[in-house]
Amino acid sequence: MAAATKRSLELTTLYEISKLLTSTFNLDQSLTSVMNVLDKFLGMRYGTIVLQDKESKTLDTVVSLGVEKKRHIKFRSGEGIIGKVFKTGSPIVVTDIRDEPSIWKGMKLEDSVLTKFSLLCIPIKSQRGTIGTLSVIYCRSEESVSINEALSLLTMIGSLIGQAIEISSKVNEEKARLREEKMHLQQELASMHRIDNMVGRSDIMQETFETIKRVALSSATVLIRGESGTGKELVARAIHYNSPRAEGPFIKINCTAIPDTLLETELFGHVKGSFTGASGERKGRFELADKGTIFLDEIGDLPVSTQLKLLRVLQERSFEKVGSSTTISVDVRIVAATNSDLEAAIEKGTFREDLFYRLNVVPIILPPVRSRREDIPLLIEHFLKKFNKENSKNVSISGEAMEYLLGYTWPGNVREIENCIERIVILSDNDIATRNDLPYEILNARRIPHRSKPEDVHKPEDDSLTKTVEDIEIERIVDALRKCGWVKSRAAKLIGLTTRQLDYRISKYGISFDKPWRDS
Repeated sequence: MAAATKRSLELTTLYEISKLLTSTFNLDQSLTSVMNVLDKFLGMRYGTIVLQDKESKTLDTVVSLGVEKKRHIKFRSGEGIIGKVFKTGSPIVVTDIRDEPSIWKGMKLEDSVLTKFSLLCIPIKSQRGTIGTLSVIYCRSEESVSINEALSLLTMIGSLIGQAIEISSKVNEEKARLREEKMHLQQELASMHRIDNMVGRSDIMQETFETIKRVALSSATVLIRGESGTGKELVARAIHYNSPRAEGPFIKINCTAIPDTLLETELFGHVKGSFTGASGERKGRFELADKGTIFLDEIGDLPVSTQLKLLRVLQERSFEKVGSSTTISVDVRIVAATNSDLEAAIEKGTFREDLFYRLNVVPIILPPVRSRREDIPLLIEHFLKKFNKENSKNVSISGEAMEYLLGYTWPGNVREIENCIERIVILSDNDIATRNDLPYEILNARRIPHRSKPEDVHKPEDDSLTKTVEDIEIERIVDALRKCGWVKSRAAKLIGLTTRQLDYRISKYGISFDKPWRDS
């Protein structure tokens, strides 16, 4: 074989092997392909790749070519040709394998050509030193490469294999680290969103917690309703992280934060060229949430055109990407939330009635803070502890300041309490926050005396018989509204009033418990 042809063949072999070693992280597959390339280009039809096991320290055959499986034995450092090469880190060449019968025993070679076969065994090295060996038996002829040329080529190939193994090892270590980190984060999230960690001792919140516990164990669709700031997302996360889907993704999408023109592609994804600017394929939130939970916040603001497609996903758990006719099936749990009056939206024609019933499988209604005032001290204490820890402080609240906090109506609900306490902790110069550290809106708001029950918010301060009768009527009205799901017409029938009479009394007594999912 001409020198130029041999050189070209060597370069082609190196190119093909380097391409194979960098095309995949599947080490067994790439090493097997390397042996096949050596057979195809150089006629090296018999050989093995042996690597050291990190735990047992033995040398194990990981890839072989032309050798019987029963000869895939383990080696020890220093034993035999492979063991010696591994121990010394230097190659060994056997010019004629007739001198070493143990090498060719079991191979299908004809005696007449035994003189043409030679063995080359070179070390495979990485940054950690020698990690294995590459052994090759090839037929020497006038057309084949010389032993020195073959040894030089195999040394370069051994170096490439060593680098590939080093990279593969680092990738596997990183994968293991990421798996461990993911497991740790999942455990932290599950611990953070334990239902027991949710704050509230009022009867209505205890009932809510019990509902969350029960629904979390199922895959039922949940509709969370409540005013802004009542903790709808917190409940959605608690449902997910206390469910069998806890290890799956929790994907949130705010239906009001994305323009109507982009909402469909955000939910369902798109294919390349489906519209101007769609330069590639994109997965939607539903596809990303497969095996997990998708949280559709502010579902009441979803465009009617998108509501129909969402209804199909709820019914069939399948959809098509924008610009595609291929149906994608997903296993997704849907949790939706809104502070809108969906019943009124249905009457106006801005929300589909069939979608409402599909979403409202398990309704969870979060009460506003003003209807569970006994929870306010707990919430204040909870956020004080949280922000003191975050800011390395030890701020407490004076009795006078606490009276102002307990007497405030908190129209922004739990979120407003959280923001207020964070501000107090950050801006307070002393360990005890006084009324001077409170926000302007709390100092100047009409104060309501703190009572142990939400109904007592309306209780007058004198004990006259007239006022006591009013208290009883207020309690009856609020109780009827709760039992009837805050539908005034039903509540009026329950207590023997007309809807107009009920409206008058609600206005007269200043009852503000009418629909707990409606903004103040």
